[in-house]
Amino acid sequence: MELGAFSVSLAVKDIEASKVFYQKLGFEVIGGEQSQHWLILRNGDHTVGLFQGMFEGNIMTFNPGWDKQCNPLESFNDVRELLADFKAKGIETEQESITDESGPASFSIKDPDGNAILIDQHV
Repeated sequence: MELGAFSVSLAVKDIEASKVFYQKLGFEVIGGEQSQHWLILRNGDHTVGLFQGMFEGNIMTFNPGWDKQCNPLESFNDVRELLADFKAKGIETEQESITDESGPASFSIKDPDGNAILIDQHV
C-alpha cells in the first residue's frame, strides 16, 4: 500500500524565524502564504510545512496521489481505500473529512505514542 508523498508539518511559534532557519539549512519556499501563517519549504525531495497557530504539535503528513515533488500520479491508493484498509486493521481515526466518492479528502490517526499522522489527498 502506497501512502503518497511524505512531509512533516511543524507547529511553529514564529513563522518568520522558522522560515529563516530552514532557509539556512538549504530549504526554499515553494508554496503557502506567510500572511496566512503557513509556508511549504523544500530541499531536494524533503518537504517541511510551517504552520503558526493552526494546530498543536507536529504532524507527519502523507499525500496520496502525489509524488515527492507534489506532481499528480496516474495511479495511486485513494484516501478512501486507505481509510477502509486502516479501519479493517483496527486503526482508529482521530478525524475524517471525506464527503465525496472521489477527489480531495483527509483523515488523521495517531500512532501508539500519540504522534499525529495526517493522510491528506489533494487530487
